[in-house]
Amino acid sequence: MDLPIYQIDSFTDQRFKGNPAAVIPLDKWLPDETLQAIANENNLSETAFFVAKDTRFQLRWFTPKAEVKLCGHATLAAAEVIFNALQHHQNTIYFDTLSGTLIVKRLADGRIEIDFPAQPVTPILLSGVEQALLITGLGLTPGATFANEDLVVMCANQSAVANIDPDINALKQLPFRGIIVTAKGDKCDFVSRFFGPSVGVNEDPVTGSAHTKLMPFWAAKLDKSLCQARQLSERGGNIECELKDDRVLMRGHAVHYMQGTIHI
Repeated sequence: MDLPIYQIDSFTDQRFKGNPAAVIPLDKWLPDETLQAIANENNLSETAFFVAKDTRFQLRWFTPKAEVKLCGHATLAAAEVIFNALQHHQNTIYFDTLSGTLIVKRLADGRIEIDFPAQPVTPILLSGVEQALLITGLGLTPGATFANEDLVVMCANQSAVANIDPDINALKQLPFRGIIVTAKGDKCDFVSRFFGPSVGVNEDPVTGSAHTKLMPFWAAKLDKSLCQARQLSERGGNIECELKDDRVLMRGHAVHYMQGTIHI
């Protein structure tokens, strides 16, 4: 069987920046073990698969190790493929996912807007062992900690976030999907990094799902509903975030890098 494959750099307007995701359109769903094997072979933080159904699209996301319930950059990448490579004539896409219906819009300025459920975090008190692992993993004494599937760690400033040299083995032992470190930005509202070794992603370049947790937190802290965010990975990426009731709208560019054919 031959399948088309695209690789898209998300949350950037420059190739070789942002977060690369593989996108594979399907006529029908393949066995889960095949989808997982393809994602593992791609070895990107996410591979998105979608199947068109009537006027909507069923969308799923896989890391090299597991299927996930929500992924921002691969949703943006899938929308880029549908809008441009597949020449979708509407400016709105409805994705049916494990996280419900996600609405994606093509904006007049060339960006893509994705509409995700907000996932507010709550304060958490780590155990002594967890605190020790976190200090070892980040190489610094963390500030306040919050959680909602991921652990969110406040840092003193942008430099502290940028200078983290993670101990992945220590972070992998923490009982969270991922570790998000964040601080107020120097030239934007807030910055972050995301480490997800438990799902096979040591550091994710730009993480849309993390911003569904970060945006409610920073909106309250900064008293503003519209924020400019930057993820400080080596590749880097920019996300405009807007909190609307219980939703987070994320806007960014996507760049078409590669397309080809896989043989299975």
